[in-house]
Amino acid sequence: MPLDIFIPYWGDPGYMRETVNSVLSQDSPDWLLTVVDDAYPTLEIKDFVEGIADPRIKYIRKDQNAGITENYRTCVAMATQEVMVILGCDDVLLPNYVDVILEAHKRFPNAAVIQPGVEVIDEDGQRVKTLVDAVKQRLIKPRGSSSRIVAGETIARNLMHGDWLYWPSLAFRTDKIRDVEFREGFPIIQDLALIMDMIFKGDQLLIEPTVCFQYRRHSNSASSTKLVDGSRFAGEREYFAVAASQAEDLGWLKASRSAKLRLTSRAHALYLLPSAAVNRNPQAVKALARHVFGK
Repeated sequence: MPLDIFIPYWGDPGYMRETVNSVLSQDSPDWLLTVVDDAYPTLEIKDFVEGIADPRIKYIRKDQNAGITENYRTCVAMATQEVMVILGCDDVLLPNYVDVILEAHKRFPNAAVIQPGVEVIDEDGQRVKTLVDAVKQRLIKPRGSSSRIVAGETIARNLMHGDWLYWPSLAFRTDKIRDVEFREGFPIIQDLALIMDMIFKGDQLLIEPTVCFQYRRHSNSASSTKLVDGSRFAGEREYFAVAASQAEDLGWLKASRSAKLRLTSRAHALYLLPSAAVNRNPQAVKALARHVFGK
């Protein structure tokens, strides 16, 4: 059973080539790769991918740019295998990734989502340890050194405290991800929204500790830029209110309280407040303060 790997492409061609090459370098041959080009302005990646003589690789280019959410939907709709991955076009698979995911699925076939072990790299491909990732991995992520299933209110509450998942590293049971929909209106936090919708309907998440993925963290990413001016937090606040209501409907009162408190999200905004003040950005100061001290 091959692993269905999709890359919704829009971005730096150099990073994209590295991502594709990391798929080609897998220890296991049991994979299929589909690149869904969202009408990127240049054809450099089209030429690169179509120049690879490998029947496992498919390239599709959209006629016009549809946006990342719609491209995610396209990838899910095109999947043909039991397990699929929506890989970031600047991230890197370590050579054992396919083996780790397929073996994890074999051992835990009921898991709807698999979170493998991840290391973080910077723009230059160097491994880095950031404050954000230290908080995710050491303070928020459920503790344990072995493969383990998490589900129900326990993991819902945990993720409402803080999202420690690495979206492009996740593998999904195709039938399970098709049971939910990517939400409109949450472009920065839509990955967490989708995972939470799966958990709210009873799906299981597998934590597989084997490191097999490199997540690239950019200092100038869209989410980082929105953090600086405080605009990201408006979307987070709106989403947490939705999640709190979903949890309450299920009777998951602890998870609902965690969503309303959004402690880690508030702490993140508080951490950014001094920088906004020093840079004399009153709009950002107001947005961040509202997120920290508001309801």
